[in-house]
Amino acid sequence: MIENAPRSGGNIAYRGASGAIYLNITNRCSSDCVFCLRTWTDGIYGTDLRLADEPATEDILAAIEYAYMEGPAPEVVFCGLGEPTMRLDVVLAVTEWLRLRRIRTRLNTNGHAALLNPSVEVAAALAEAGLCAVAVSLNAADPLAYNAICRPTFAKAYRAVLEFAGDCVANSIETTLTAVDLPEADIPGCEVLAQRLGAAFRARRLVTSAQQREEEP
Repeated sequence: MIENAPRSGGNIAYRGASGAIYLNITNRCSSDCVFCLRTWTDGIYGTDLRLADEPATEDILAAIEYAYMEGPAPEVVFCGLGEPTMRLDVVLAVTEWLRLRRIRTRLNTNGHAALLNPSVEVAAALAEAGLCAVAVSLNAADPLAYNAICRPTFAKAYRAVLEFAGDCVANSIETTLTAVDLPEADIPGCEVLAQRLGAAFRARRLVTSAQQREEEP
């Protein structure tokens, strides 16, 4: 494995099972989901993702170039131990850099982008930067269940998640709603909501500390 550019703390870039390159740009998050990997592990795919400090844009670009030394990747994905849109300016800058190199990009997000960046039309900005796809973690078919499962920092976060997903669809970003297969999650209900928004849907397997991770985030 090619190591990231020298720095202190956890890795910025890591490979998923499909060969995609994942970017870990922050450990901060506006949710405290009951299923979150952060509660029992420091990383994934054998990679330490606990950051001592948040990487600058140039460090992220260097980490991507190092990762590509291992070979091609089908896409580059913003997905680490935190919510990427807490650093929206970095996501936009890196996405544009990758677009200019004709590299496909995806954002895995909790959907709080508009709440975290209230002065920005986030979906439009992501589309303009060249983002290809977004996977929005929904996890519930109603606000009460969402608050119990995702434990968001913001009030009315559930509505904001659905609005953000709809905005991504409207801006022609390939949009998928996801839900972790928890006993309390209404998976069919989540799929119906995705269909209403014109988005795709994917159920994600619940991963615990006793299991090996077999699928991409």
